[in-house]
Amino acid sequence: MAYPTIDKTYGFRPVNRLDGLPYAGAIRQIPVAAGYATAILNGDTVALSNGYIIAKTATDTGASVGVLVGCQFVNSQGQTVQGQAYPAAASTTSNLAFAYVVDDPNAVFRVAATTAGSTTPTAYDRNIVGSNVALVAGAGSTITGDSAYGIDGSSSNTTNTLPIRVVDVVPDTASNLASVSTTTYFEFLVKFNLHQYDSTTGT
Repeated sequence: MAYPTIDKTYGFRPVNRLDGLPYAGAIRQIPVAAGYATAILNGDTVALSNGYIIAKTATDTGASVGVLVGCQFVNSQGQTVQGQAYPAAASTTSNLAFAYVVDDPNAVFRVAATTAGSTTPTAYDRNIVGSNVALVAGAGSTITGDSAYGIDGSSSNTTNTLPIRVVDVVPDTASNLASVSTTTYFEFLVKFNLHQYDSTTGT
């Protein structure tokens, strides 16, 4: 049986909830401040800042509020656009944009593993399941709106400040299938270890 392959990281894709219920497409509309000049792509992790959505970066190790899966914004011609990503060019208007965010703290996402600074998938064995890992904020495509975020499997640790928790493996793209002991995985199921809605401090 031929297994599919992936050639780059692709962001966070909602799959279901931690309790096993399927993801039914639920999102929350959260505004992006007028003049915010950073593109946020479909599958990028995002955070709340002063009531507005901002992009997360690999060096921003704090909590997230979810994953962007679409956006509404006003373009430079004054037209309202429904897009799959927030373009930096939307900052040229004085209108609010609205991010569509999967913000359930118990949402589980499918994501590709890699190493810091890379968008090339890297295989890891299943001993990283249950651990916490770092975010890799790869540069996606502002043309297609597709994210290139992933997780850094090499950062796997018990450190409670790492933002992502690995929940399970994705067997569809496994490699080294000769035996269970040699099988490695390019994709994993994850949830947020640090979520803004779970913080007792607030934003």
